[in-house]
Amino acid sequence: MPDHQLDIQWCVSERTQLPDQGLIQYWANVCLKEILDRDTEVCLRIVDESEIQTINLTYRGKNEATNVLSFPADNVDESGRILLGDIVICQEVAIKESIIQKKSIEAHFAHLLIHGLLHLHGHDHSVDDQADEMEQIEIDLMENLGYGNPYE
Repeated sequence: MPDHQLDIQWCVSERTQLPDQGLIQYWANVCLKEILDRDTEVCLRIVDESEIQTINLTYRGKNEATNVLSFPADNVDESGRILLGDIVICQEVAIKESIIQKKSIEAHFAHLLIHGLLHLHGHDHSVDDQADEMEQIEIDLMENLGYGNPYE
């Protein structure tokens, strides 16, 4: 049975509105077991708006805060574990979006994590023929976690 490791870096001063680390790790394990059958490692960094804006400008040329960024690595360590890459989620943007979209922060954060994991796995919603497939995988994974369709 594959072993999936999620390293979480909390880079925010307060995290009382966010899901706890155990729940986030559970979500990642469930999702990674569905999409990969090898040992994997992912780093999740939870940041504020200033940090994600800087990262977005540096790596994408966009001078704005965003909800989630993914940086695929697709390396393999000496034990054969796939180092899938890094996901960066902005706490403030996630909270604001959950309020605007009338979703719980828990459900929205789960969706952002799934979205990031799928990007690390090679999915790209900006490519027309992949967008529908990626969206359906997100819907299925959200349902597996006990949440509704994130696009409704």
